[in-house]
Amino acid sequence: MEKQRNNLLRIYQTALDAVNGRHCVRNWLNNHPLEQDLHVVAIGKAAASMYQGASDAVGDSIRTGLLITRHGYADNRICYGPHEECIEAGHPLPDEYSLQAGDRLLKFIHNTPATGQLLFLISGGTSSLVEVLPEGVTLEDLHRVNEWLLGSGLKITDMNILRKRLSSIKGGRLANFLGRRHVRVLIISDVKDDDIHTIGSGLLVPDEKPDEQSANLSQLPLPDWIGDMLARTDSGIDTDDAGKSGVFDRITIRVIASLADARLAAARQARELGYTVKLHDGFIEGEASAAGRTLAQEIIHGNAGLHVWGGETTVSLPESPGRGGRCQHMALAVAAQIKNRPGLYFLAAGTDGSDGSDDAGALVDDGSIERGELDDLDANQCLATADSGAFLQASGDLIHTGPTGTNVMDILLGLKI
Repeated sequence: MEKQRNNLLRIYQTALDAVNGRHCVRNWLNNHPLEQDLHVVAIGKAAASMYQGASDAVGDSIRTGLLITRHGYADNRICYGPHEECIEAGHPLPDEYSLQAGDRLLKFIHNTPATGQLLFLISGGTSSLVEVLPEGVTLEDLHRVNEWLLGSGLKITDMNILRKRLSSIKGGRLANFLGRRHVRVLIISDVKDDDIHTIGSGLLVPDEKPDEQSANLSQLPLPDWIGDMLARTDSGIDTDDAGKSGVFDRITIRVIASLADARLAAARQARELGYTVKLHDGFIEGEASAAGRTLAQEIIHGNAGLHVWGGETTVSLPESPGRGGRCQHMALAVAAQIKNRPGLYFLAAGTDGSDGSDDAGALVDDGSIERGELDDLDANQCLATADSGAFLQASGDLIHTGPTGTNVMDILLGLKI
């Protein structure tokens, strides 16, 4: 059992390495050199590693840098440089530092030479970490909206429709502040289908179908107080000013790492370790425990070998949730299904190293439920109260990585020996 668990952790780590921000940015810039003086903005959970990659490749060309990342995710090797500034802000809930970051971002752009080259490095978490609010919306409003979103069970695409409407920079509106500057954007994708309109709430990408976005927003099950908030704001989804001035023609965007890359790397490593591999194409989403039960049945009734999935599920939180996150919730649901079935294992972990807590996820096996019950915990009760982390702590199944330098949603591995 120990060998199989170690192999699964090794496969997971290989997936993380394949989409590491430092490696991916460095490799892309080495293959696509930028000759001009650069002014670099890195935003997101992987901002520090992505900035390091840029420094590795074109460090002599970087004139100024701004790094905006999650509290505890900055890197002192960058933040104490003579021409760099770092801001740590709130995630998953924006805070006052998120607003400071938005203000500093606009000043950074303004201070960049009018003909300068901006290099944006964007990764997951950006939506929460940097914000400029429209008139009529306060930080308290924003915090309340995001708290509601995190427990709503809505898809990330639907969440971002609302976030864009309550922002002066999301949905492409940051482009209104660029003037005639040329911009290169390198992105690590944390959304389904690598939709650049959704990643980071599309800071530099205009919404292609604003009327459709508004229609989708009207169909969401929003509480009345959010509807009232939308009614008193006038941020809209209009990027006509930027579009008419040709700003978007001077913005080039590339996705340089995605969930697909991580899944392929996991499959390659598994084959090198001697496993037969089933690489599933479907995106795993929906309610975490229900998705977990479905995946458990695929493992139980499937052929021997390793299953590789990817995706991002949701958890509808009770009024007083316990410890855990979507990956832990899914893993505990799987553990209940594979109880007393020797030779079955399941790993679910966020690629950013965080699953709503300091843990990335969990690795369970046929004995997980029995181990957790030794501490007088009940798996079904923990699932009902969104306290899966407490059970998995007792069973010894939590995965802790710390910041990983990337964020491409969740890796899910099922093993049958």
